[in-house]
Amino acid sequence: MGRFYFHLQTGDQIVPDAEGDELPDLSAAEHEAILAARELLAEAIKSGRPEVPEAFVIADEEGRALALVPLAAVLPRLLRK
Repeated sequence: MGRFYFHLQTGDQIVPDAEGDELPDLSAAEHEAILAARELLAEAIKSGRPEVPEAFVIADEEGRALALVPLAAVLPRLLRK
């Protein structure tokens, strides 16, 4: 079990996740990032927001980036660039 942080990346800017989540492992953290990406994109579409972050950067408690989950990864294949 460890604490994982889900920072939002847009270009070279990072919006830090100050709280993080306790999860069993990196695989579980990647799954959570995918679920959060779906929710974030759904809300952006519903509200007509044209800009969204590019990715979640999953980091550990020491601030090390462990994985990158692009929001585009949750789109249907035909919509991916």
